[in-house]
Amino acid sequence: MTAPRIQLLLLAKAPVPGRVKTRLCPPWTLEQAAALAAAAIADTVEVLAATPAVARTVVADGPLPAPPGWGRVEQRGTGLGERLAAAYADTARPGVATLLVGMDTPHLAVADLVAAAAALAAADAVLGPAEDGGWWALALRDPSAAAVLPAVPMSTSDTFARTRAALAARGLTVTTAATLRDVDTAPDAYAAAAARPGTRFARALAAARTAR
Repeated sequence: MTAPRIQLLLLAKAPVPGRVKTRLCPPWTLEQAAALAAAAIADTVEVLAATPAVARTVVADGPLPAPPGWGRVEQRGTGLGERLAAAYADTARPGVATLLVGMDTPHLAVADLVAAAAALAAADAVLGPAEDGGWWALALRDPSAAAVLPAVPMSTSDTFARTRAALAARGLTVTTAATLRDVDTAPDAYAAAAARPGTRFARALAAARTAR
């Protein structure tokens, strides 16, 4: 196999207080949690923009505009698995692989994405495990393979394992990318900021701590 051309997707929710990162409250307010979410999105956009790709699309829930030069589609579906599958289906391009990430890894680096994309040279799917048992990225040579995702329980301690098993049951060869930590709780936020202290997220976290 050779590495295919690839497009990048960012699955993100508009940073509206009370609708994002509510598990960070407490210790922070809903407004501070939304500010952290906005910073995480901005950091992720910057990393995706610096990663070689034929196209970039934000898959949005709520009033989240597309960055300049990006496409935009609305999330659709009743659960996360359905929304993920729809994201791949609604952006599919002939002969182009798809790599999707979320907004929960503001410490993401260009090298993480480049390595995940390159791994498609030897696999049909590349899955990036998260420390909590979920996953932070999924790259698919054929985006239609995302049809398995609605049947996978999401946001559980074995979501990564179940996703990998579902892809393998479809006949795909699956390899893994780097393990990252999703930002769901205050300890996660501190760890992400420490991993990349120069990010907008790290600065927003420092501001939120000062304001307490």
